Amino acid sequence: MVYDAIIIGSGLSGLSAGIRLAMFNKNVCIVEKHTVLGGLNSFYVRKNRTFDVGLHAMTNFTPKGVRKSPLGKLLKQLRFSHDDFRLCQQHMSEIRFPEHVLRFTNDFEYFRQEVSERFPKEIDGFNKLVKKILAFDELDIDDKKVLSSRPILESFIKDPILIDMLNCPLMYYGNARESDMDFYQFVIMFKSIFLEGFAKPVGGMQYILGLLEQKFKQLGGELRMGSGVTSINAKNQTVESVTLDDGENLFAENVISSMGYIETLNHCSPLLHKTEYCVTGQVSFMESLCVVDCEPKDLGYDKSIVFFSTQPEFNYKVPSEMINTTTGVLCCANNFNYPEPIKEGLIRLTNLANFSQWDSLSRKDYIAAKKYWRNQALESLFTFFPDFRSNMVFIDSFTPKTIKKYTGHLNGAVYGSPNKIKDGKTPVKNLFICGTDQGFLGIVGATLSGISMANLHILQK
Repeated sequence: MVYDAIIIGSGLSGLSAGIRLAMFNKNVCIVEKHTVLGGLNSFYVRKNRTFDVGLHAMTNFTPKGVRKSPLGKLLKQLRFSHDDFRLCQQHMSEIRFPEHVLRFTNDFEYFRQEVSERFPKEIDGFNKLVKKILAFDELDIDDKKVLSSRPILESFIKDPILIDMLNCPLMYYGNARESDMDFYQFVIMFKSIFLEGFAKPVGGMQYILGLLEQKFKQLGGELRMGSGVTSINAKNQTVESVTLDDGENLFAENVISSMGYIETLNHCSPLLHKTEYCVTGQVSFMESLCVVDCEPKDLGYDKSIVFFSTQPEFNYKVPSEMINTTTGVLCCANNFNYPEPIKEGLIRLTNLANFSQWDSLSRKDYIAAKKYWRNQALESLFTFFPDFRSNMVFIDSFTPKTIKKYTGHLNGAVYGSPNKIKDGKTPVKNLFICGTDQGFLGIVGATLSGISMANLHILQK
């Protein structure tokens, strides 16, 4: 049998591409090397507790009936209702620096007022920046220009602290480039976080992934879990088949890969000549998930998400040590508007991490280092936030090494390569990429990436 399309990876982009193609009676097979769906946005179970991995919350929240937003487009393209996703909005989040705090909700005017009050000299420039952002077409896949965001921000805003505070959440939630950000990606993330907002689904990522899996299978799609890809076999610059780890060959008219651009080319047989776009990503994270015996708000953690820097200058780059304890992200799942309270309190801490240092450790040293650096991260945190250790009943952590193991991303790079392939094309005629390296960011962005690539390269042929 020859499939119309084989999709590599069952993350959000892969699942959405599969659903979109199956809707139009394409014969589609998704192959996934692991036994759990989700890729970078998955979940795992420890001590009978289910934890989400990947992003702390879904960005791009818009209310029911808003059709032209990214979320509205996603729901329409995959034929879901707004209610199907069971999204619960954030209470309030904040950006916290040593002498400045900016709070924001899913109402952008609240954030605009915060900027006006905290940085009154900058509000006119901020409003002009927002006007430029609203006029910018960040989803133009034919635009190959690379624009650095920092000079653009500096042309509107003079205070470097405000620039850093705006960059902080946007970089943590989607930036593969150290210290700076492509302007189109800055626009994507600004709109998705500040102009739209945060929400979490009831049941977490396990629920969303189950919803997508069910839809895909109902449409006749084939899903093969535990089926890693050994090689993508091409002849005359055209993919003919995909070889799985067990030696089976699957034949297809098209292949869409969500494993990353360089990772995809590395699996091609014969090996392809690397292009100027082949820059390996470096940005990765360590995460610690802390279960506490009460509501986080009772411990002084009353925000949904906090993006923080304990230093006046925000430093977004691979740290020289195992992790950077001076900056990070705190997420409290309890501080979202769930219809029923979550059974336990959960405080999740994210820090920038150095993959090569983690990867060089022996098994014994790795376990010891994970415990040591988790404690270092908490010690640093508690110079800036209340100490909750006496209320902690469980803690678990994962590192860049874990991310590489379960996603295959080189260097455990959560956001892939800094060079994005907006049109999803590779040097092979019928081999395309979606997901992280295509360039649409966040959970909704990843899902739209799969939809867009399926539409553009297969359904519009």
